[in-house]
Amino acid sequence: MNPFVADMHTYKKVPNSDTHNCFGCSSSNPHGLQMTFFTDEKTVFSSVIVPKHLGGYTDIVHGGVVSTILDEIMGWAGIYLLKKITMTKSMTIDFLRPVHIGKALWVQGNIVEQVGRNEAIIEGLLYDHKRETCARSRGSFALLTARMAIRLGIMSADEVDGFL
Repeated sequence: MNPFVADMHTYKKVPNSDTHNCFGCSSSNPHGLQMTFFTDEKTVFSSVIVPKHLGGYTDIVHGGVVSTILDEIMGWAGIYLLKKITMTKSMTIDFLRPVHIGKALWVQGNIVEQVGRNEAIIEGLLYDHKRETCARSRGSFALLTARMAIRLGIMSADEVDGFL
C-alpha cells in the first residue's frame, strides 16, 4: 500500500484530458507511467509505482525513467501553478539513492522562480516508500501561451483545453 495515498486525499486533483498520448501522464498510454497530479495550490504532487518493464538492473528503476518522472512533475507544476504550457529547456538531476521497481514513489514539483514572462526555474523531488529523498532535479522551462503552443504545432486546440 502506498504510504502517501492518505496524504493525496487532502489535495485537489489537477485536471488532465485524455486527448494526448504522453508517456508520463496519459491514462490512455498503456506503456506509460500514467501519472496523475494533485496540488495544495503551492506545490504539485504525484504518486507512481514504476512497472517492471521500465527497470534497469535487477529491481532498480532505469535512470531515464527517474528523469522522466521528475521532468513530468516539474512540467505539471508549471502548467498548473503558472497556467502556461511548459517545455523543458534544460534540467539537472542528482541521483541520491536507488529507486526500486514496484514500490510506491512520491514526487513533488515547486516553482523556484519565474524569469520574465517566458521562462521559469522549477524543482522536482522524488521520494521512495520510506519517504527518503532518492533524486532531485532543477529545470529551466519555456512558458508558452495556449495560442503559441497551438501555432507552433506542439499541441492541438483539444489538447490545450484539457491542460489549462
